[in-house]
Amino acid sequence: MKQFLIAAASGTLAGIIATTQVAGPLLAEEQKRNVNVYEQLDLFGDIFERIRAQYVEPVDEKKLIEAAINGMLTSLDPHSSYLPPEAADAMRVQTRGEFGGLGIEVTQEEGFVKVVSPIDGTPAAEAGIQAGDFITHVDGESVLGLTLDEAVDKMRGPVGSEIVITVVRKGVDEPFDVSIIRDTIKLTAVRARTEGRAVVLRITTFNEQTQPNLEEGLKREVEAAGGIDNIDGFVLDLRNNPGGLLSQAIKVADDFLDKGEIVSTRGRNPEDGERFNATPGDMAQGKPIVVLINGGSASASEIVTGALQDHHRAIVVGTKSFGKGSVQTVMPMRGGGAMRLTTARYYTPSGRSIQALGISPDIVVEQLPPKPETEENPKRRPARSEADLRGRLNNDSLTEDEIRQIKEEQAKAEAAAELRDKDFQLAYAIDILKGLAKLAEAD
Repeated sequence: MKQFLIAAASGTLAGIIATTQVAGPLLAEEQKRNVNVYEQLDLFGDIFERIRAQYVEPVDEKKLIEAAINGMLTSLDPHSSYLPPEAADAMRVQTRGEFGGLGIEVTQEEGFVKVVSPIDGTPAAEAGIQAGDFITHVDGESVLGLTLDEAVDKMRGPVGSEIVITVVRKGVDEPFDVSIIRDTIKLTAVRARTEGRAVVLRITTFNEQTQPNLEEGLKREVEAAGGIDNIDGFVLDLRNNPGGLLSQAIKVADDFLDKGEIVSTRGRNPEDGERFNATPGDMAQGKPIVVLINGGSASASEIVTGALQDHHRAIVVGTKSFGKGSVQTVMPMRGGGAMRLTTARYYTPSGRSIQALGISPDIVVEQLPPKPETEENPKRRPARSEADLRGRLNNDSLTEDEIRQIKEEQAKAEAAAELRDKDFQLAYAIDILKGLAKLAEAD
């Protein structure tokens, strides 16, 4: 027994010696890196002191330090930034679904502010701002060289005040000005309605209200239709949805999936990765789903779309999504501010990252712009038929119920034609559901 203990002790000692021999160079390298970091921090301190003492005008030390911190973060990627106390408070309010502003989700590209998407029913949307627009000036002042938060601050202001933004739009030769009146933005996370036999669920953002609003709206429309048997399927409209809370995206996807992975996140360290799975229960009760996306569908919208697409639970229609495949963690900092830091990438159930690639629809459908009413394109009017002719023969082979049913079908067809003029992508999605319903009846 004594010999065993000695052997074990010798083995441990030998391990320590070997480790020391390997660790020596590593420790030296680490110490060298630390020295370099401290030298750089000393350099930062020297520059700060010289600016404070010698700059041509007195400086606000707090703003100077905040600008340095923000510069450090924004050098990483467009979504990492420092939020001063006021901006941090505004962000917390926004996730609850009400905030002041124009109603646009923005990012930064090539030094300019790029619109990810306008939010439904807001001043920006009503003024015609589109996903993909670049904002180059605010009230005549260039935003080039400003951080994203600084540019956003310029667009904030009292409710009821006017702002003029200069917009560069693809396909338009010259920049143009848009005047917008600031307003309090109250987000309705989900709007539910029925078009024919399809329930349309329009999700505008992913905040704390989204999943409860979705469940309430879906149940209300199904009950109004007289039950799920009277529904062909569901359209999940995520166009121009800039995203939001990861937790809400997971809950929304879970509402339509019975099992399987929804999304996984992978950070710098493998052990920090997370995987989120669906729980039993499908609110759509197996009915077909069509997801609508476009270039303004980002982040949380892409998580939901990717999950439903990978599980073959939905047909994705529209145009390629924005391609934001990163996760930001908001960390409270001393003084009431916050740091928004990119901490992970997310992956769809099949293991694909959509970062900078976006999600490609199963069926690419461009949105056709509405045609103005002209002599060449008059307003749609019902075509003349035999029934309009004076002295026509009556159809006495049909009962009153059969005639009423035919007229109802005609009215539905006219409504579908009008929708196709107003929103071609949505009409296309509803046509898919109609076709799938017919196939199910045939089976």
